[in-house]
Amino acid sequence: MQEILIIDDEKDIVSAIEYNLVKDGFKVSKAFDGHNGLKLAKDKIPQLILLDLMLPGIPGLEVCKILKSDPKTKEIPIIMLTAKVSETDKVVGLELGADDYITKPFSMRELLARVKAILKRYGKEDPLIYSPIIRFSNLEIDSEKHVVRALNKELELTAKEFDLLKYFAENEGRVLNREKLLDKVWGIDVAIETRTVDVHIRRLREKLGKVGSYIHTLRGVGYKFEAKR
Repeated sequence: MQEILIIDDEKDIVSAIEYNLVKDGFKVSKAFDGHNGLKLAKDKIPQLILLDLMLPGIPGLEVCKILKSDPKTKEIPIIMLTAKVSETDKVVGLELGADDYITKPFSMRELLARVKAILKRYGKEDPLIYSPIIRFSNLEIDSEKHVVRALNKELELTAKEFDLLKYFAENEGRVLNREKLLDKVWGIDVAIETRTVDVHIRRLREKLGKVGSYIHTLRGVGYKFEAKR
């Protein structure tokens, strides 16, 4: 699911944007000041950022400058949201690397059209094609390179441990019983006892260290992966 980060201090506007984006199939993160916006952008690496210029703390233009100068976030497209009519602010924002701007008040239909146009331009309309990397706070899973990093440290996982973690991450928040995990990770024709799942998950948790707490045991039911955001 594509994730959009909204950085705006006007909570009513943020709620309205969030409602319409979620309704249209997007996942939404939000921050109400520049400092938290920068933190979320670096933690989550969203597909696109909606950035208000008039922010408390760190102004929107400065947030844009910081994001575009950081190798980790410079490729994230940014649409500026502004109540200002100053052409200078718009030009400066575009020169800093913002991709588009929309002036408040705006229609949600127009905003959604701009968002989709930018995502299409960047080839991000299908996030699975766009990036092989699944990111959470303190955890990164690169399915192309078969690499997992937890707390910025590369881990040595077996092929099955990698597949298990990847399946958990792709199904974040869903309750998964042992039979489902055996089916999807080991293969439906493989004759393995459900106890094998518990053993692999225990070893996986040990290797993940503190991040292992993302995998929750639901006694008598199965497991659920809930990552820190």
